[in-house]
Amino acid sequence: MSGTTVVGTYTVSRSFYLPAAPLPAGTYTWQVTPAGTLSTGAPAPTVWSDPRTFTVDATATMFVVPSDASLASTIQARARPRQLPSNFTPVSGWSTAMHTARDAALSSLQTEVTGRITSLATLSDSLWPLAISSPLTSAMVAQQNDVRTRIGLASRQLEASALLYRLTGNTTYLNEAFRRGDELTKLSPLGPTSYTNQDQATRQITLALLKAYDFLKPEIEAADAATPTLQRKLTWMNAVNARMVDIYGDLARNSFRLDQAPYDSHGSTLLGYAAAISTLALGEPNMPNAMTWFTGSFRAYVNWVSIWAGPEGGFADGTAYGQYSLDYSLQLWQPLKQATGIDLFSKPWSLGLSKFFMHFQPPGAPGHVFGDEHDVLTQPTLMKAFASRFSTPYAAWYVSRLNGSTENAVTLLEAEYPLPVTKATSMAAPPNGALYPSIGWAAMLSDINNTNRTAVYFKSSPYGSYNHSHLDQNSLVIDSGGKRLLTEAGYSDYYYSPLAVSWFRTTKAKNAITFDGGVGQVANSDGWRNLLNNGKITAFSTSSTLDYVEGDATAAYNSSLVSTPTLTQAVRKVWYLRDQDVVLVVDKLNAPLPHTYEWNLHSMYSTASATAGTSSFTTSGLKVRINNEGRTLCLNSLSTDVALQPRTGAPSKTGITENHMAYTKLAPATAGEFIVVASVGCRNTSATISTTSSGRTVTLVSTSPTGAVLTRSILIGN
Repeated sequence: MSGTTVVGTYTVSRSFYLPAAPLPAGTYTWQVTPAGTLSTGAPAPTVWSDPRTFTVDATATMFVVPSDASLASTIQARARPRQLPSNFTPVSGWSTAMHTARDAALSSLQTEVTGRITSLATLSDSLWPLAISSPLTSAMVAQQNDVRTRIGLASRQLEASALLYRLTGNTTYLNEAFRRGDELTKLSPLGPTSYTNQDQATRQITLALLKAYDFLKPEIEAADAATPTLQRKLTWMNAVNARMVDIYGDLARNSFRLDQAPYDSHGSTLLGYAAAISTLALGEPNMPNAMTWFTGSFRAYVNWVSIWAGPEGGFADGTAYGQYSLDYSLQLWQPLKQATGIDLFSKPWSLGLSKFFMHFQPPGAPGHVFGDEHDVLTQPTLMKAFASRFSTPYAAWYVSRLNGSTENAVTLLEAEYPLPVTKATSMAAPPNGALYPSIGWAAMLSDINNTNRTAVYFKSSPYGSYNHSHLDQNSLVIDSGGKRLLTEAGYSDYYYSPLAVSWFRTTKAKNAITFDGGVGQVANSDGWRNLLNNGKITAFSTSSTLDYVEGDATAAYNSSLVSTPTLTQAVRKVWYLRDQDVVLVVDKLNAPLPHTYEWNLHSMYSTASATAGTSSFTTSGLKVRINNEGRTLCLNSLSTDVALQPRTGAPSKTGITENHMAYTKLAPATAGEFIVVASVGCRNTSATISTTSSGRTVTLVSTSPTGAVLTRSILIGN
């Protein structure tokens, strides 16, 4: 409704309605009532929900998704390869500028594909003899990882060979594409690469076969005509159909399960694969279910794209898994854009995700932050590639600063030319301070434009410890000059392994609060309950000299299955004094019963640097000094009712030295407070606490990086 006028009444079979035409500017209300029949057979009662309101602003950017029928018509009208830009040009027709932009990628891909013609082993189901069952063993996980790796390489070889043939006309690549495609079709859809055994492998096989078919349809049909017994086209299509039985069947079960339970990492990615697969399959008589797959996946995927953040961008599962999402997005969104005309890069979340990486993976960042696989290497190539699909000043800045990174040759050679980022009319660095409220992350950087920067990262997330997120609400990470100083501890061997559950994911492995010997935030066996044990950012501000963030993690420490709370308050306040390069942290804790509270801190550096004497971890009284190859951080507790005690963690990753300590209260109490000062660069910061009628004030005096003596007073409350 707009005002009192009924704009429209719609009957939908899913839990969303995505208009096929834009609504005029105005304020609208909407309500919903059940339709159809109940399980008893009786008609559903007409009971309307409470009205909700939304506004379409006159300046709003329209993102229009035509009807499924209209989209299907558009897709089938596109000549194959429908996944490539309409102005796609073989190498023989490249301009001088295009040669300059893409010759390196072309040469790199030719070298890669040619080398793998002989080096890439032939695949067969016999390579993977283990039957996968629950609970997973380390051997099963190793086999699943091997399946994913080998299928990834073979699928890439298939797609890359087909693309190179389209670009160059060299039949060596055509024959290699035929060989690799035939090889993938011989893998049983019920065997080790099945959806049940390795869902990532089966979706990759299915998409790769259709991408290659889209590139090579005339050549496949010509070969079949020349050798009628070959039937390559039918064999490839049958392989796709067989694997889509499980892929689409899982998505469609329980009345499209993701509509009711969207927080599914693999499921949400699978929905994008189904959208791309069905888009490439439409119109092929040998794939009669393609339209069913399309109507069940495309609009749903476009409607949400990601459930791991709100429209401002971000990725609640952590930057490592966010990084993987960039890779999937490039693989899926480019063909979808060219085939359908729907540009997912233009959605607000997509633009925000690129900005999110600028803050949490700025140029020169030493590693990932928060969530699973924060210990793996970063891939700036993916961040640069994703940012290059935007024509904003921020994107132009990020791409220029990641100038040592080279994009995946396949996605670059399949991309439109010129890339959108080249059309940016200016370049600008994002702000030094940023809040991503829907995921509860804050970034406070000294100078995002300088690789010698300090970066202070804080998390208190509404997503809790769900999925790939950890028990790390109200936790901190501090970097300086491309070195990690205050770190998250540990590493993961595989998802929810004993090591991950006992250490890597726990609060005691974070720079966060525990009590009574490492008791931390609650982990539930029912995964969805981990969404309830969460945090929230309750305040944030940023200025040229001072940033502030406050998080409330009380819910993270309390089980939703128990009526009596463990803690009634777990609030952390963080000030970053940009001009002094000092971090002030105040924690306030309360509980019904007495606890011995702990303020955990962790450092990490290479064992080689420790042996060489360029990295170290030392303590004196309540003071800690962390040195990671010349970048230093000095911590001191202003709370005197604590002792600095060593902690023991799980074994570190090979080649890494970790140090674990905790400021620990001297006696149990129901209430507790920690006041900790962290000086980046160890510039002899002095801190005093005074009490006035307005409350307590911490006065910090330190020497700035330029040598000036700076003083600032922070009111921290009673």
